[in-house]
Amino acid sequence: MIEIRFHGRGGQGAVTSAELLARTAINLGQFAQAFPSFGPERRGAPVVAFCRIDDRPIRLRTNVNHPDLVLVLDPSILRLVDVTAGLKEDGVLISNTRYTGMEIRAELGILHAMATVDATRIALEELGLPITNTTMLGALLKADEIFPPAELIEPLRARFGRVSEKNFKALMRAYEETQVLPSAFSRKEARRG
Repeated sequence: MIEIRFHGRGGQGAVTSAELLARTAINLGQFAQAFPSFGPERRGAPVVAFCRIDDRPIRLRTNVNHPDLVLVLDPSILRLVDVTAGLKEDGVLISNTRYTGMEIRAELGILHAMATVDATRIALEELGLPITNTTMLGALLKADEIFPPAELIEPLRARFGRVSEKNFKALMRAYEETQVLPSAFSRKEARRG
């Protein structure tokens, strides 16, 4: 099973991202679930959404506490929330940021593998809006190709209609521009030994 946690702000589309991934997996004959974790949040407040994908029926109905992948839609969340909490050692942090993975590692001490892309810039250039949900799905698929990016075309059409092509173009640009930084866990362990 692949478990993914999405961090964003209300109105940025974290829930939509999770739903698009789940819908794509289901279209491919897999089992999936997507759901938000809402409290009294309002537009702009930090929110979390979750997605699970598996080849077998999924019986879990809890939040994703030990994700394989963490997707951060808003760069300010990196400094507000411990987005790596529970992230598996071989997991990947995928972040919308104008900084490189090495710069984030140096500032925040994150040892996990990271995939970084300036999704806000891409979204503004391709969509005319700073909404990064579909753009960040391209970064996620670059970090861990759960399925080929083209498999999202139909779910994007179903969700966004006539603007789906722009969303797919933004997704593909992020897929191409995402930089992946390997985990530093093995090097740290090697230095201890």
